Amino acid sequence: MRAEVRLALHAPFDVAGVLGALAAHALQGAERHDSSAATHTRTVPAAHGPAAVTVRLTETHVDAVLEAAAPDVPAVLELVRRWLDLDVEPSGVAQVLGGDPLLGPLVAARPGLRVLGHVDGFEAAVVTVLGQQVSLAAARTFAARLVSTYGTLAPGNLRAFPRPERLAGVDPTELREAVRVTGARARTVHALATACADGLHITPGSDPALVRRQLLALPGVGPWTADYLALRALGDRDAYPAGDLVLRRALGGLHAQAAVARAESWRPLRAYAVTHLWTLAAYARM
Repeated sequence: MRAEVRLALHAPFDVAGVLGALAAHALQGAERHDSSAATHTRTVPAAHGPAAVTVRLTETHVDAVLEAAAPDVPAVLELVRRWLDLDVEPSGVAQVLGGDPLLGPLVAARPGLRVLGHVDGFEAAVVTVLGQQVSLAAARTFAARLVSTYGTLAPGNLRAFPRPERLAGVDPTELREAVRVTGARARTVHALATACADGLHITPGSDPALVRRQLLALPGVGPWTADYLALRALGDRDAYPAGDLVLRRALGGLHAQAAVARAESWRPLRAYAVTHLWTLAAYARM
């Protein structure tokens, strides 16, 4: 069915900043982005098969057009709210971060900036693994090949990201050849898919400490990946990928330990601080 819904939010909503982040991470085949129209379309996993949603961002609300099975509409809408961080009150973020000499001007310039989440923790995890030690553009290329080869048809002439069970059943050698990554990276994707098929849930509401331990137990998954997924997929608003290169550059080239110390006063909202610094360093240029 097709449903059109207006999603309320706590204004303001920083349309440009969120659009920049969406554009930076969009996967060809699974997503479409139109900055001029302030719209983004992507597939969303749902209980009765892949759904698709188009969101149009404004400073006061988000309009969503869904193509989904009727029973799935409420769950898909909840995923969209979490994806776009629509329930945060910007004034609360400003109270914590606004007095910091580095972040204060950024928060004042973008008071409605949101932490971009994800509608699918498994997809976020796979794309993050594919992005280890390469550029974001390269990670998107690898992920697009994965979607093209193993994805399934979805509404809106899109392809849904393959489910864990599908990739767990693919030999790592085949994955390496299809995605054109190293053998080690293909084995990590396969191990991640197997773990998720066996019950690893990378979703908001999961125990972050448990998920972190489970992720770090997988071959080829390190602290940066686990911390990044805590921010993007688990909804941990104090998540802080201190080893992230873009973040450290935005902090003046600090090493990871110094970056942790610098962020102590930003608790418990370090994820918003990271998002402001990422936006300044990368997304605002999109």
